[in-house]
Amino acid sequence: MKNEAKKQRKGLRIFEDLISAFRRGSYLTRLSFFISGFGQIARGQIAKGFLYMATQAIFLLFMIFFGGRYIAHLFSGDLGRNVSGEVWNEQLQIFEKVQGDNSFLILLYGVVSIVLILLYIAVWVSNVRGSFENDKRIRKGERILKFKDDVRALLNEKFYMPLLSLPFIGLLIFTVMPLIFMVLIAFTNYDYAHMPPGKLFDWVGFSNFKTIFSLSGGASGFAMVFLRVLLWTFVWAFFATFTNYILGILIALLIQKKGIRLKPLWRTLFVIAIAVPQFVTLLLMQKILDGDGILNKILGTDILWLADQRNFSLIPRLMIILVNIWIGVPYTILMSSGILMNIPSDYYEAAKIDGASGARIFFNVTMPYMLQVTTPYLITQFVGNINNFNVIWLLTGGGPVDNLYYGSGSGAQSTDLLVTWLYRLTVDRNPRYNVASVIGIVIFIISATMALITYNRASSSKGEDTFQ
Repeated sequence: MKNEAKKQRKGLRIFEDLISAFRRGSYLTRLSFFISGFGQIARGQIAKGFLYMATQAIFLLFMIFFGGRYIAHLFSGDLGRNVSGEVWNEQLQIFEKVQGDNSFLILLYGVVSIVLILLYIAVWVSNVRGSFENDKRIRKGERILKFKDDVRALLNEKFYMPLLSLPFIGLLIFTVMPLIFMVLIAFTNYDYAHMPPGKLFDWVGFSNFKTIFSLSGGASGFAMVFLRVLLWTFVWAFFATFTNYILGILIALLIQKKGIRLKPLWRTLFVIAIAVPQFVTLLLMQKILDGDGILNKILGTDILWLADQRNFSLIPRLMIILVNIWIGVPYTILMSSGILMNIPSDYYEAAKIDGASGARIFFNVTMPYMLQVTTPYLITQFVGNINNFNVIWLLTGGGPVDNLYYGSGSGAQSTDLLVTWLYRLTVDRNPRYNVASVIGIVIFIISATMALITYNRASSSKGEDTFQ
């Protein structure tokens, strides 16, 4: 709540500064509202003013000759009107290719233009506030800072700005823009029937969300399939996170226990298990658990470990969790070993003096300390398991197929998580990018909400240096 209040106050402060600059600023500052850099150039800050002015000129040229038409498309209610194709030329007696609109590019360039507008607004605000700051300095009788003063400040007290500029640009290009694009796709009818450039797609409002969340289809409707996949996603994430966590701590305690010999050897063996690439281990386990795999030959059985549909595909789901334990526990063991070594021995000695049993010491001393330190790790693991694509896809591919329970038109299969279902919807012969985008938004909301709430309520975020 405090962070939100600070952000709101900061946003209001920007508007207050702009209003104050227009009311109380000189005519040079007022002109800076329309001609960026004018106030700086008039006050001798030639280089700084020229940069502001050049930025405005480049931005205006970009919007006039490129970005403006894509922004207009975004807000005009259509994402293209002319379809690419072939037109018969009567004079030449041939079909000529006609380059039409591309809805995908219109939406993509529109998003890029919106982000650049927001960036330019930030530069424009800096220009106005800088000019108003010069007004204040003149009124106080102080000298106006030169360009070399600004450069010196950027290399000293404001060095974080050039240092973080490249990561910030990377964040915009590879995270923010794709995220905005994906969100907007969820409000279109972008699917196999509306595939650019041969066809166009358009805005459809919240119809895709109605498809996902509407219960009108009954037991075989999209909403019921979504709830079933969501339920399995949570079940998987819970067991995949906490089985690895608890078993890893127990094995680490066992290795660390007094009297256990060759402790470095056991830890080394687990490190070797981690050194093998995960996808190699998963593919190997898939071959072992296959119907014609090594496990069935050893046992003399014909169990479909990864393809049995009985009892809602219980056996494949159990095998996935067990395989995940195999590949995940070593990480927890190594992490826990370091933490367990740092638990003050005074805690254990005091508990033994009070007559506490081994189980009581574990639940009242070891686990509270571990949770205090590893809560961020648990949150990361849980959210990561919600989006754990590799384990599911490389073991079962999301299968086995159960059209009776998941319906034949949803594209979902028995062990699909939301993320693998999303992927299947985009690589299917009849891709439905619009529905996949809705599922992507749901995954983001679930992951972000759970992570923020859990972390803010955790004791590790409130008192990092304390342990009760």
